Amino acid sequence: MKFKGIVATTALGALLVCGAAMVGVSPAHAATKGPSKAMKRGIALQLKAAQTAIQKGQYAAGIAKLNAMSGNKELRASPYAQHIRNQLYVFAYEKSNQEANLPTRLKLLLKDPYETPANVRSFVVALAQLSYQLHHYHQAIKYGTEALSKGYATEAQMGTLVAQAHYLLGDWRGTISVVKQQVAGEIKAGGKPTQHQLQLIESSCQKMHDQTCLLDSLEQLVIYYPQRQYWQYLLYRTFKTVKSNANLLEAYRLAFAVGVMKEPHEFISYAELAIEAGTPGEAETVLKTALKDGVFTTANSKAKAQRILQDAEKHSTAADRASLAHTAVLANKQATGNSDIRVGLAYYGYKQYPQAIKMYQEGIAKGGLKRPGEARLLLGIAQLASGNRAAALQAFGQVKGDPTLVRLAQLWSLKARSAAA
Repeated sequence: MKFKGIVATTALGALLVCGAAMVGVSPAHAATKGPSKAMKRGIALQLKAAQTAIQKGQYAAGIAKLNAMSGNKELRASPYAQHIRNQLYVFAYEKSNQEANLPTRLKLLLKDPYETPANVRSFVVALAQLSYQLHHYHQAIKYGTEALSKGYATEAQMGTLVAQAHYLLGDWRGTISVVKQQVAGEIKAGGKPTQHQLQLIESSCQKMHDQTCLLDSLEQLVIYYPQRQYWQYLLYRTFKTVKSNANLLEAYRLAFAVGVMKEPHEFISYAELAIEAGTPGEAETVLKTALKDGVFTTANSKAKAQRILQDAEKHSTAADRASLAHTAVLANKQATGNSDIRVGLAYYGYKQYPQAIKMYQEGIAKGGLKRPGEARLLLGIAQLASGNRAAALQAFGQVKGDPTLVRLAQLWSLKARSAAA
Protein backbone atom coordinates (compact mmCIF):
# COMPACT_ATOMS: atom_id res chain seq x y z
CA MET A 1 0.00 0.00 0.00
CA LYS A 2 1.80 3.10 -1.29
CA PHE A 3 2.25 6.20 0.87
CA LYS A 4 0.18 8.88 -0.83
CA GLY A 5 2.08 11.95 0.31
CA ILE A 6 1.11 14.77 2.63
CA VAL A 7 2.72 17.95 1.31
CA ALA A 8 0.08 18.39 -1.37
CA THR A 9 -2.82 17.43 0.88
CA THR A 10 -2.11 19.37 4.09
CA ALA A 11 -1.14 22.81 5.24
CA LEU A 12 2.50 21.83 4.70
CA GLY A 13 2.06 23.13 1.20
CA ALA A 14 1.97 26.61 2.73
CA LEU A 15 5.03 25.99 4.88
CA LEU A 16 7.37 28.33 3.07
CA VAL A 17 4.92 31.20 3.30
CA CYS A 18 4.43 30.50 6.99
CA GLY A 19 8.17 30.23 7.51
CA ALA A 20 8.85 33.61 5.95
CA ALA A 21 7.18 35.29 8.90
CA MET A 22 9.17 33.51 11.52
CA VAL A 23 12.30 35.66 11.30
CA GLY A 24 12.25 38.68 13.55
CA VAL A 25 9.01 37.87 15.37
CA SER A 26 7.59 41.06 16.73
CA PRO A 27 6.88 41.50 20.47
CA ALA A 28 3.21 42.10 19.60
CA HIS A 29 3.05 38.84 17.66
CA ALA A 30 4.77 36.97 20.45
CA ALA A 31 2.28 38.35 22.96
CA THR A 32 -0.80 37.05 21.14
CA LYS A 33 -2.93 34.35 22.76
CA GLY A 34 -1.85 30.74 22.38
CA PRO A 35 1.58 29.11 22.59
CA SER A 36 4.46 31.53 22.37
CA LYS A 37 6.05 32.00 18.95
CA ALA A 38 9.12 33.72 20.30
CA MET A 39 12.59 32.68 19.17
CA LYS A 40 16.10 34.18 19.22
CA ARG A 41 17.26 35.93 16.10
CA GLY A 42 20.22 33.58 15.71
CA ILE A 43 18.10 30.46 15.50
CA ALA A 44 15.60 32.27 13.28
CA LEU A 45 18.37 33.10 10.80
CA GLN A 46 19.54 29.48 10.72
CA LEU A 47 16.00 28.31 10.05
CA LYS A 48 15.67 30.94 7.34
CA ALA A 49 18.86 29.70 5.67
CA ALA A 50 17.57 26.11 5.71
CA GLN A 51 14.24 27.26 4.38
CA THR A 52 15.84 29.20 1.51
CA ALA A 53 17.85 26.15 0.42
CA ILE A 54 14.75 23.96 0.53
CA GLN A 55 12.76 26.57 -1.38
CA LYS A 56 15.35 26.42 -4.16
CA GLY A 57 15.03 22.63 -4.30
CA GLN A 58 18.41 22.13 -2.59
CA TYR A 59 16.98 19.58 -0.22
CA ALA A 60 20.23 17.93 0.84
CA ALA A 61 21.74 21.32 1.68
CA GLY A 62 18.62 22.37 3.56
CA ILE A 63 18.53 19.15 5.56
CA ALA A 64 22.22 19.55 6.37
CA LYS A 65 21.52 23.03 7.76
CA LEU A 66 18.67 21.65 9.86
CA ASN A 67 20.94 18.87 11.13
CA ALA A 68 23.57 21.41 12.11
CA MET A 69 21.11 22.95 14.56
CA SER A 70 21.03 19.85 16.74
CA GLY A 71 22.06 20.64 20.33
CA ASN A 72 21.50 24.37 19.84
CA LYS A 73 20.43 25.94 23.16
CA GLU A 74 18.35 28.59 21.39
CA LEU A 75 16.49 25.84 19.54
CA ARG A 76 15.76 23.95 22.75
CA ALA A 77 14.48 27.13 24.33
CA SER A 78 11.94 27.81 21.59
CA PRO A 79 9.13 25.26 21.04
CA TYR A 80 8.01 27.29 18.04
CA ALA A 81 11.46 27.08 16.45
CA GLN A 82 11.35 23.30 16.95
CA HIS A 83 7.94 23.26 15.31
CA ILE A 84 9.22 25.14 12.24
CA ARG A 85 12.31 22.92 12.05
CA ASN A 86 10.21 19.73 12.11
CA GLN A 87 7.90 21.09 9.42
CA LEU A 88 10.89 21.95 7.24
CA TYR A 89 12.27 18.45 7.77
CA VAL A 90 8.96 16.88 6.69
CA PHE A 91 8.72 19.10 3.62
CA ALA A 92 12.33 18.39 2.56
CA TYR A 93 12.16 14.65 3.29
CA GLU A 94 9.01 14.15 1.28
CA LYS A 95 10.19 16.29 -1.65
CA SER A 96 13.49 14.37 -1.78
CA ASN A 97 11.75 10.95 -1.42
CA GLN A 98 13.34 10.18 1.95
CA GLU A 99 10.18 8.61 3.25
CA ALA A 100 11.96 6.44 5.81
CA ASN A 101 12.91 9.60 7.72
CA LEU A 102 9.40 11.02 7.84
CA PRO A 103 7.81 9.07 10.73
CA THR A 104 10.16 10.45 13.40
CA ARG A 105 9.30 14.05 12.51
CA LEU A 106 5.60 13.38 12.01
CA LYS A 107 5.36 11.82 15.48
CA LEU A 108 6.91 14.96 16.97
CA LEU A 109 4.44 17.14 15.07
CA LEU A 110 1.51 15.09 16.40
CA LYS A 111 2.35 16.39 19.89
CA ASP A 112 3.07 19.89 18.63
CA PRO A 113 0.78 22.59 20.11
CA TYR A 114 1.29 24.74 16.99
CA GLU A 115 -0.15 22.20 14.58
CA THR A 116 -3.62 22.61 13.16
CA PRO A 117 -6.27 19.91 13.64
CA ALA A 118 -6.33 19.37 9.87
CA ASN A 119 -2.59 18.70 9.84
CA VAL A 120 -2.84 16.31 12.77
CA ARG A 121 -5.50 14.31 10.92
CA SER A 122 -3.31 14.12 7.84
CA PHE A 123 -0.24 13.16 9.86
CA VAL A 124 -2.02 10.23 11.53
CA VAL A 125 -3.15 8.90 8.14
CA ALA A 126 0.33 9.46 6.70
CA LEU A 127 1.97 7.62 9.61
CA ALA A 128 -0.32 4.62 9.03
CA GLN A 129 0.56 4.54 5.33
CA LEU A 130 4.28 5.10 5.86
CA SER A 131 4.52 2.52 8.63
CA TYR A 132 2.86 -0.05 6.39
CA GLN A 133 5.16 0.79 3.48
CA LEU A 134 8.22 0.56 5.74
CA HIS A 135 7.02 -2.82 7.12
CA HIS A 136 6.45 -1.37 10.59
CA TYR A 137 3.15 -3.19 10.89
CA HIS A 138 2.53 -2.63 14.60
CA GLN A 139 2.80 1.10 13.99
CA ALA A 140 0.59 0.82 10.92
CA ILE A 141 -2.09 -0.85 13.04
CA LYS A 142 -1.72 1.75 15.79
CA TYR A 143 -2.10 4.79 13.55
CA GLY A 144 -4.54 3.14 11.16
CA THR A 145 -6.83 2.21 14.04
CA GLU A 146 -6.56 5.74 15.43
CA ALA A 147 -7.42 7.22 12.03
CA LEU A 148 -10.52 5.03 11.84
CA SER A 149 -11.68 5.54 15.41
CA LYS A 150 -11.33 9.34 15.21
CA GLY A 151 -12.90 9.62 11.80
CA TYR A 152 -9.71 10.78 10.07
CA ALA A 153 -10.19 8.11 7.39
CA THR A 154 -12.99 5.86 6.18
CA GLU A 155 -13.01 2.07 6.21
CA ALA A 156 -12.53 2.16 2.45
CA GLN A 157 -9.39 4.29 2.88
CA MET A 158 -7.80 2.59 5.88
CA GLY A 159 -9.58 -0.68 6.68
CA THR A 160 -7.62 -2.81 4.23
CA LEU A 161 -4.31 -1.41 5.46
CA VAL A 162 -5.07 -2.30 9.08
CA ALA A 163 -6.32 -5.78 8.14
CA GLN A 164 -3.30 -6.53 5.97
CA ALA A 165 -0.93 -5.28 8.65
CA HIS A 166 -2.42 -7.82 11.07
CA TYR A 167 -2.09 -10.49 8.38
CA LEU A 168 1.54 -9.68 7.59
CA LEU A 169 2.36 -9.86 11.30
CA GLY A 170 0.98 -13.41 11.33
CA ASP A 171 -1.87 -12.30 13.57
CA TRP A 172 -4.51 -14.47 11.94
CA ARG A 173 -7.15 -14.03 14.63
CA GLY A 174 -6.59 -10.29 14.64
CA THR A 175 -6.99 -10.24 10.86
CA ILE A 176 -10.25 -12.17 11.04
CA SER A 177 -11.62 -9.98 13.83
CA VAL A 178 -10.83 -6.74 11.98
CA VAL A 179 -12.12 -7.89 8.60
CA LYS A 180 -15.29 -9.46 9.99
CA GLN A 181 -16.12 -6.18 11.66
CA GLN A 182 -15.59 -4.37 8.35
CA VAL A 183 -17.67 -6.91 6.43
CA ALA A 184 -20.53 -6.74 8.95
CA GLY A 185 -20.59 -2.96 8.67
CA GLU A 186 -20.69 -3.05 4.88
CA ILE A 187 -23.48 -5.64 4.78
CA LYS A 188 -25.49 -3.70 7.38
CA ALA A 189 -25.16 -0.58 5.25
CA GLY A 190 -26.54 -2.50 2.27
CA GLY A 191 -23.15 -2.85 0.59
CA LYS A 192 -21.06 -5.79 -0.53
CA PRO A 193 -17.77 -6.90 1.02
CA THR A 194 -14.82 -6.98 -1.34
CA GLN A 195 -13.42 -10.28 -2.53
CA HIS A 196 -10.06 -9.30 -1.03
CA GLN A 197 -11.63 -8.91 2.43
CA LEU A 198 -13.21 -12.35 2.28
CA GLN A 199 -10.01 -13.88 0.92
CA LEU A 200 -8.07 -12.43 3.85
CA ILE A 201 -10.43 -14.23 6.21
CA GLU A 202 -10.17 -17.46 4.20
CA SER A 203 -6.38 -17.35 4.10
CA SER A 204 -6.17 -16.62 7.84
CA CYS A 205 -8.43 -19.59 8.56
CA GLN A 206 -6.15 -21.78 6.45
CA LYS A 207 -3.09 -20.53 8.31
CA MET A 208 -4.73 -21.50 11.61
CA HIS A 209 -5.81 -24.91 10.19
CA ASP A 210 -9.30 -24.11 11.47
CA GLN A 211 -11.72 -26.08 9.27
CA THR A 212 -14.87 -24.57 10.75
CA CYS A 213 -13.53 -21.09 10.18
CA LEU A 214 -12.46 -22.04 6.65
CA LEU A 215 -15.87 -23.44 5.72
CA ASP A 216 -17.58 -20.31 7.03
CA SER A 217 -15.26 -18.10 4.99
CA LEU A 218 -15.82 -20.13 1.81
CA GLU A 219 -19.57 -19.95 2.31
CA GLN A 220 -19.30 -16.15 2.44
CA LEU A 221 -17.21 -16.20 -0.71
CA VAL A 222 -19.70 -18.27 -2.71
CA ILE A 223 -22.50 -15.93 -1.69
CA TYR A 224 -20.76 -12.81 -2.97
CA TYR A 225 -18.19 -14.24 -5.41
CA PRO A 226 -19.49 -17.64 -6.55
CA GLN A 227 -16.35 -18.80 -8.29
CA ARG A 228 -15.53 -22.40 -9.14
CA GLN A 229 -12.57 -22.80 -6.78
CA TYR A 230 -14.66 -21.89 -3.74
CA TRP A 231 -17.55 -24.18 -4.67
CA GLN A 232 -15.09 -26.94 -5.49
CA TYR A 233 -13.74 -27.10 -1.94
CA LEU A 234 -17.20 -27.04 -0.37
CA LEU A 235 -18.50 -29.77 -2.66
CA TYR A 236 -15.36 -31.89 -2.34
CA ARG A 237 -16.05 -32.25 1.39
CA THR A 238 -19.70 -33.04 0.70
CA PHE A 239 -18.93 -35.73 -1.89
CA LYS A 240 -16.79 -37.48 0.74
CA THR A 241 -19.90 -38.03 2.87
CA VAL A 242 -22.00 -39.59 0.08
CA LYS A 243 -22.92 -43.22 0.77
CA SER A 244 -25.78 -43.92 -1.67
CA ASN A 245 -26.54 -43.44 -5.36
CA ALA A 246 -29.55 -41.28 -4.48
CA ASN A 247 -27.36 -38.86 -2.55
CA LEU A 248 -24.68 -39.01 -5.24
CA LEU A 249 -27.26 -37.88 -7.79
CA GLU A 250 -28.20 -34.95 -5.56
CA ALA A 251 -24.53 -34.01 -5.14
CA TYR A 252 -23.98 -34.13 -8.91
CA ARG A 253 -27.10 -32.00 -9.43
CA LEU A 254 -25.61 -29.18 -7.33
CA ALA A 255 -22.10 -29.62 -8.76
CA PHE A 256 -23.51 -29.21 -12.26
CA ALA A 257 -25.59 -26.19 -11.26
CA VAL A 258 -22.58 -24.31 -9.86
CA GLY A 259 -20.18 -25.28 -12.65
CA VAL A 260 -17.83 -27.47 -10.64
CA MET A 261 -18.04 -30.61 -12.77
CA LYS A 262 -15.20 -30.89 -15.29
CA GLU A 263 -14.22 -34.57 -15.58
CA PRO A 264 -15.84 -36.87 -18.20
CA HIS A 265 -16.62 -39.60 -15.65
CA GLU A 266 -18.60 -37.09 -13.55
CA PHE A 267 -20.96 -36.21 -16.40
CA ILE A 268 -21.37 -39.86 -17.39
CA SER A 269 -22.08 -40.94 -13.82
CA TYR A 270 -24.56 -38.08 -13.36
CA ALA A 271 -26.41 -38.95 -16.55
CA GLU A 272 -26.61 -42.67 -15.72
CA LEU A 273 -27.96 -41.94 -12.24
CA ALA A 274 -30.53 -39.51 -13.67
CA ILE A 275 -31.82 -42.11 -16.13
CA GLU A 276 -32.09 -44.68 -13.33
CA ALA A 277 -34.01 -42.16 -11.19
CA GLY A 278 -36.54 -41.60 -13.98
CA THR A 279 -35.43 -38.19 -15.18
CA PRO A 280 -34.03 -38.81 -18.69
CA GLY A 281 -34.58 -35.17 -19.63
CA GLU A 282 -32.03 -34.18 -17.02
CA ALA A 283 -29.52 -36.73 -18.34
CA GLU A 284 -30.04 -35.39 -21.85
CA THR A 285 -29.32 -31.81 -20.71
CA VAL A 286 -26.19 -32.83 -18.82
CA LEU A 287 -24.64 -34.81 -21.67
CA LYS A 288 -25.49 -32.30 -24.38
CA THR A 289 -23.86 -29.57 -22.27
CA ALA A 290 -20.73 -31.66 -21.75
CA LEU A 291 -20.47 -32.55 -25.45
CA LYS A 292 -20.93 -28.92 -26.44
CA ASP A 293 -18.22 -27.83 -24.00
CA GLY A 294 -15.74 -30.44 -25.26
CA VAL A 295 -15.50 -32.29 -21.97
CA PHE A 296 -15.00 -35.70 -23.64
CA THR A 297 -11.52 -35.47 -25.11
CA THR A 298 -10.93 -39.15 -25.91
CA ALA A 299 -12.72 -41.27 -28.49
CA ASN A 300 -13.78 -43.82 -25.87
CA SER A 301 -15.29 -41.28 -23.46
CA LYS A 302 -17.07 -39.44 -26.26
CA ALA A 303 -18.49 -42.68 -27.66
CA LYS A 304 -19.73 -43.73 -24.21
CA ALA A 305 -21.35 -40.35 -23.64
CA GLN A 306 -23.12 -40.55 -26.99
CA ARG A 307 -24.43 -44.06 -26.21
CA ILE A 308 -25.84 -42.87 -22.89
CA LEU A 309 -27.29 -39.80 -24.60
CA GLN A 310 -29.07 -42.05 -27.11
CA ASP A 311 -30.48 -44.05 -24.19
CA ALA A 312 -31.67 -40.84 -22.53
CA GLU A 313 -33.25 -39.64 -25.76
CA LYS A 314 -34.97 -43.01 -26.17
CA HIS A 315 -36.70 -42.46 -22.83
CA SER A 316 -37.05 -38.71 -23.26
CA THR A 317 -39.60 -38.71 -26.07
CA ALA A 318 -42.59 -36.56 -26.86
CA ALA A 319 -44.79 -39.50 -25.93
CA ASP A 320 -43.09 -39.81 -22.54
CA ARG A 321 -43.64 -36.12 -21.86
CA ALA A 322 -47.25 -36.33 -22.93
CA SER A 323 -47.85 -39.33 -20.68
CA LEU A 324 -46.70 -37.49 -17.58
CA ALA A 325 -50.09 -35.86 -17.06
CA HIS A 326 -51.74 -39.29 -16.95
CA THR A 327 -48.96 -40.61 -14.68
CA ALA A 328 -49.55 -37.66 -12.38
CA VAL A 329 -53.24 -38.56 -12.09
CA LEU A 330 -52.33 -42.12 -11.16
CA ALA A 331 -49.79 -40.87 -8.61
CA ASN A 332 -52.41 -38.67 -6.99
CA LYS A 333 -54.49 -41.77 -6.26
CA GLN A 334 -51.69 -43.38 -4.24
CA ALA A 335 -51.89 -43.33 -0.45
CA THR A 336 -48.33 -42.07 -0.02
CA GLY A 337 -46.49 -39.30 -1.83
CA ASN A 338 -43.59 -41.33 -3.24
CA SER A 339 -45.11 -41.60 -6.73
CA ASP A 340 -45.84 -37.88 -6.76
CA ILE A 341 -42.19 -37.17 -6.04
CA ARG A 342 -41.04 -39.43 -8.89
CA VAL A 343 -43.39 -37.72 -11.34
CA GLY A 344 -42.22 -34.34 -10.06
CA LEU A 345 -38.62 -35.34 -10.73
CA ALA A 346 -39.52 -36.30 -14.31
CA TYR A 347 -41.19 -32.93 -14.81
CA TYR A 348 -38.09 -31.23 -13.39
CA GLY A 349 -35.88 -33.08 -15.89
CA TYR A 350 -37.99 -31.64 -18.71
CA LYS A 351 -37.70 -28.16 -17.12
CA GLN A 352 -41.43 -28.04 -16.48
CA TYR A 353 -40.90 -26.44 -13.09
CA PRO A 354 -44.48 -25.40 -12.16
CA GLN A 355 -45.67 -28.98 -12.69
CA ALA A 356 -42.69 -30.36 -10.77
CA ILE A 357 -43.36 -28.01 -7.85
CA LYS A 358 -47.05 -29.01 -7.77
CA MET A 359 -46.21 -32.73 -7.67
CA TYR A 360 -43.54 -32.27 -4.99
CA GLN A 361 -45.92 -30.27 -2.82
CA GLU A 362 -48.69 -32.84 -3.19
CA GLY A 363 -46.31 -35.68 -2.38
CA ILE A 364 -44.99 -33.92 0.72
CA ALA A 365 -48.51 -33.11 1.88
CA LYS A 366 -49.55 -36.80 1.60
CA GLY A 367 -46.58 -38.00 3.63
CA GLY A 368 -45.41 -41.59 3.96
CA LEU A 369 -42.25 -40.68 2.03
CA LYS A 370 -39.23 -42.94 1.99
CA ARG A 371 -36.91 -39.94 1.74
CA PRO A 372 -38.75 -36.85 3.08
CA GLY A 373 -35.56 -34.82 3.27
CA GLU A 374 -34.86 -35.40 -0.41
CA ALA A 375 -38.43 -34.43 -1.33
CA ARG A 376 -38.06 -31.03 0.32
CA LEU A 377 -34.64 -30.61 -1.26
CA LEU A 378 -36.10 -31.35 -4.70
CA LEU A 379 -38.92 -28.92 -4.05
CA GLY A 380 -36.45 -26.17 -3.20
CA ILE A 381 -34.36 -26.88 -6.31
CA ALA A 382 -37.42 -26.64 -8.56
CA GLN A 383 -38.58 -23.45 -6.85
CA LEU A 384 -35.15 -21.90 -7.31
CA ALA A 385 -35.11 -22.94 -10.97
CA SER A 386 -38.49 -21.22 -11.39
CA GLY A 387 -37.11 -18.01 -9.89
CA ASN A 388 -38.83 -18.18 -6.49
CA ARG A 389 -35.82 -17.76 -4.19
CA ALA A 390 -37.79 -17.04 -1.04
CA ALA A 391 -39.81 -20.26 -1.33
CA ALA A 392 -36.68 -22.22 -2.23
CA LEU A 393 -34.85 -20.98 0.86
CA GLN A 394 -37.81 -21.97 3.01
CA ALA A 395 -37.84 -25.48 1.52
CA PHE A 396 -34.09 -25.90 1.94
CA GLY A 397 -34.40 -24.88 5.57
CA GLN A 398 -36.92 -27.67 6.15
CA VAL A 399 -34.61 -30.49 5.01
CA LYS A 400 -34.00 -32.72 8.03
CA GLY A 401 -32.54 -36.12 8.78
CA ASP A 402 -29.83 -37.38 6.42
CA PRO A 403 -26.70 -35.27 7.15
CA THR A 404 -25.60 -35.31 3.50
CA LEU A 405 -28.97 -34.01 2.33
CA VAL A 406 -29.00 -31.39 5.08
CA ARG A 407 -25.58 -30.19 3.96
CA LEU A 408 -26.64 -30.14 0.32
CA ALA A 409 -29.67 -28.08 1.30
CA GLN A 410 -27.37 -25.61 3.07
CA LEU A 411 -25.22 -25.36 -0.04
CA TRP A 412 -28.26 -24.87 -2.27
CA SER A 413 -29.29 -22.09 0.11
CA LEU A 414 -25.92 -20.44 -0.49
CA LYS A 415 -26.51 -20.66 -4.23
CA ALA A 416 -29.95 -19.10 -3.81
CA ARG A 417 -28.53 -16.27 -1.72
CA SER A 418 -25.69 -15.86 -4.21
CA ALA A 419 -28.13 -15.42 -7.06
CA ALA A 420 -29.89 -12.74 -5.01
CA ALA A 421 -26.60 -11.01 -4.21
